[in-house]
Amino acid sequence: MKLGKHIFGVGAMTGISRIFGFIRDMLIARVLGAGRLSDIFLAAFKLPNLFRDLLGEGALSAIFIPMYTDLKKDDGFAKNVFSWLMVVLLGITVLFEIFMPFVIWGLAPGFDADPGKIEMTITIARIMFVYVIFVCGAAFLSAILNAFSRFLLAAFMPVLLNVMLIGALLCAMFWGTENVLYLMAGTVVVSGVVQFSILWGRIRRRHFGLRLVVPRVTPGIKSVFKRLGVSLVGTGFYQITIIIGTFVASFQSGAVSWLYYSDRIVQLPFAMIGLAVGTVLMSSISNALADKNMRSVYIQQNSSMRRSLMLIFPCVVGLLVLAEPIIRFLFEYGAWTAASTTAVANAIVIQVLVLPAMLVSQIYSKTLYAAQDVKTPVKTSMVSLGVAAVLYLVLFPIVGYLAIPIGVVISGYLKNYLLGRVCRKRALVNHDVRTWRAIIAFGLWAAIVGMGLRLVPITSIWMLGGAIAGYAIVYLPGAYIIDRKI
Repeated sequence: MKLGKHIFGVGAMTGISRIFGFIRDMLIARVLGAGRLSDIFLAAFKLPNLFRDLLGEGALSAIFIPMYTDLKKDDGFAKNVFSWLMVVLLGITVLFEIFMPFVIWGLAPGFDADPGKIEMTITIARIMFVYVIFVCGAAFLSAILNAFSRFLLAAFMPVLLNVMLIGALLCAMFWGTENVLYLMAGTVVVSGVVQFSILWGRIRRRHFGLRLVVPRVTPGIKSVFKRLGVSLVGTGFYQITIIIGTFVASFQSGAVSWLYYSDRIVQLPFAMIGLAVGTVLMSSISNALADKNMRSVYIQQNSSMRRSLMLIFPCVVGLLVLAEPIIRFLFEYGAWTAASTTAVANAIVIQVLVLPAMLVSQIYSKTLYAAQDVKTPVKTSMVSLGVAAVLYLVLFPIVGYLAIPIGVVISGYLKNYLLGRVCRKRALVNHDVRTWRAIIAFGLWAAIVGMGLRLVPITSIWMLGGAIAGYAIVYLPGAYIIDRKI
């Protein structure tokens, strides 16, 4: 497998998706602002996104791909897992539709202080939750394609959601915003149907043999469900901490929206680099472990860590320096206020510090999942999640919504340490001296170039774009030389 080529391809598709995502968010900020309406939409949207990550792109994919590879890509196993997934998703959707009032109150109890806010959130959440069936199904179809090293189409699918939401928001701008929340919720569901249909068509054309069958209880299915039950908390660590953060932040007006936008900015470099690395490594390391080729595992890990940290360090420095102008020039239009810009920028400056830990944790956790160890990521995530929750509750009365990014950073580095310790003890990872020297050099070089970035006056969006481009033009050649010479 051409690791670098696939990582670049997935990262590029993810980058395109995030660019459209920023356009979407700019329109949301313009149409909904950062207050009541945006709080309702973003809180309701968290539920299908959580289940997408847990049952689709997260735990199930991490369990399914190594088992599928180990079984030499057995069609019967894939059909059975897919059929059970559809049954489970249908059951979950029915339960959440019935009990949505309790779910929303548990997610955002602070909404109850605003008359009608929690009732509207329940309605919008009920509409959008249907999306879970289609997006989780699409994520499973993506896992099938990834197992066969077909990464690009699956990585492109999130673009469709963003493009369709952009269309809905433009319609709301031109024809009135009276029913904009209903329009956006319906668009989310339709995008899920479209993603599922495209991937299903690709699967059928490739003759991978996937189709719905009568679900059967087999030893393989028992193993999948056993590992899935253990793995849900572990794989959903980051998403669950955000959900708990929403619960706490709901008691401060506007905080849910501030944290959403800060998370979107911080997640951009992680999605383009970290998620791309994790997606490709899951398949390539699973194949190497199935062949008992540890040398290949170590080479892939070290190469991925050097290249990904080489790219993530300038992102960290750049966001530390440019957080405020980025938010101001991207979102400070229409209903968005200068106070919201400052609030989001402050959260970014804190939360961006977790990026290196998140990226390295991605390599550790994917290695453990490829080794079919689901217990270790769960244990480490439970400890980290507990620390994050305590920090949220203890710090919120002191620093308000900033308690959430502080908790994310501290718990993220704790999780990274715990995962790395286990991998080293089990000889599943072996960082060579070249990797350590390169990481230190990349960090120092990014900081040096970042000092020059602070001297650039940012007075327009064009200056902002020029500053970012200039930073990249100076940093990347130097980083490339460091990578080649060290």
